[in-house]
Amino acid sequence: MTVDLLPPWDGKKIPKGQHCQLQGGKGATPPMQVAGIPAGTVMLVVEYNDKTYKPLSSKGGHGTIGYPVKGASAKLPAVPGMTAKLPGGARVVAPARSTGEYASKGYLPPCSGGRGNTYEAVVQAVGADGKVLERVKLKIGRY
Repeated sequence: MTVDLLPPWDGKKIPKGQHCQLQGGKGATPPMQVAGIPAGTVMLVVEYNDKTYKPLSSKGGHGTIGYPVKGASAKLPAVPGMTAKLPGGARVVAPARSTGEYASKGYLPPCSGGRGNTYEAVVQAVGADGKVLERVKLKIGRY
């Protein structure tokens, strides 16, 4: 399985405005193109993490979003941060583990204040039985 970020995301720097509301942004998940999806996959589940900030560095620290899929390829659209109301059949599998003013009902956009933290996505192909068929990690950028 291969995963590519779509513009304006390039995997190097978080695009302008795609950070959290607390810092003046209106961030959404990066759109992605996924190819080579394993047969039997019913959902792509994406965990978003801040690899620099230990409490949110793994297992969807910034939220986990599921996208229903059919076939060997799929385009995952950007979905808004800070909400559980998502378009296109996407759903919150688990909200971000952030707390206080950083708490989110879904995806928490990058919120490190521009200190150079590294953010990643872990894309998992999941079958109808809930088992992970394949997993791909990719850097989504620094902020």
